Amino acid sequence: MPSPSPLCAASCSTHLRAPPPLLRFRRPAAQACASLTRAAPAVSDDLVLRRIAEQLEDSAFRFTDISYLRSLPISLPSRAPDVAPPASPFASHVHFSDGILVSASGAHVSSLADLPPGRARDRAAALLAASAEFAHKDIFYDFNAVGVRDVVVVHVPEGVKAADDPVHIMFTYTNSAEGSMLMSNPRVLVVAEKEAEVGIVEEHFAAGEEGGGCYWANPVMEIVVDEGARVVHSYVQRQSFAAGHTKWTVVKQDTSSKYEFVEVSTGAKLNRHNLHIQQLGPETETEMSTFHLTSQDKQIHDLHSRLILDHPRGQSQQLHKCIACGSGNSIFDGNIKVNRYVVKLLF
Repeated sequence: MPSPSPLCAASCSTHLRAPPPLLRFRRPAAQACASLTRAAPAVSDDLVLRRIAEQLEDSAFRFTDISYLRSLPISLPSRAPDVAPPASPFASHVHFSDGILVSASGAHVSSLADLPPGRARDRAAALLAASAEFAHKDIFYDFNAVGVRDVVVVHVPEGVKAADDPVHIMFTYTNSAEGSMLMSNPRVLVVAEKEAEVGIVEEHFAAGEEGGGCYWANPVMEIVVDEGARVVHSYVQRQSFAAGHTKWTVVKQDTSSKYEFVEVSTGAKLNRHNLHIQQLGPETETEMSTFHLTSQDKQIHDLHSRLILDHPRGQSQQLHKCIACGSGNSIFDGNIKVNRYVVKLLF
């Protein structure tokens, strides 16, 4: 059996049809944490690729046509392409190329494998292992857990204020696999400890001067905002117009924390963003501002957002704007769930 991805031991509770042992396997907690700290290669055997193809064939989404992702055979990257890294105006920056970590620089930035032993690494490993229990995941979230090559951790210690010096996370993609759709599965974990502040600037775009190519980007970003902490998150998606882009952003907000999110998406033939925010304590603040532009024929942009309020005195504000041109299709499904316990406290 090939070496597992860093997350395969703690993922894929959404079972693939007739799942192979790799996807069913569950390790004890201590062993799972040990595997998470290794820089394991991607799962790239034919069995997993076949299961992904079968699952795509069987899957349907209520509003989103994902047939484009079935139009070509799927391949996984074996190494980072030989392209010049993009320049960043920020001191702290990260560069993924086709889902493979090329560089990570900054005071609070590290790959999971390079985190030194201690509390930060233990917590990162525990959070990633716990992602297997995420109840709202779909097939794309599980595909990322199986195919991820590298995990980057942004860990801001208690009381550190770094919102004015953001971490710039750049994801570049190529069409280096002729005759197939190259699938990338980068993953980022952001932890802002108690009373800390951090800014995240996240960009996804095609590499090279032509800015074209057929590929499939399937990133996941998990953000944990501890008590009294603040995260400012900017997200720009300007992929090739021949690309598929399926993304998850999962946010957990503790007591008196604040999460501010701004998104601009203009690229990709098929773009789907699942934005999931869950309140873990009272008096949280959540702001979401998003803009989607579909300027190409048969281009699909889909935003599914979910905010779950389990505690009192949570404040939220959401603004979504979209422009659809020609035969472009823009989809928005915004869901705010106020659970029964909160309702009882209000009345």
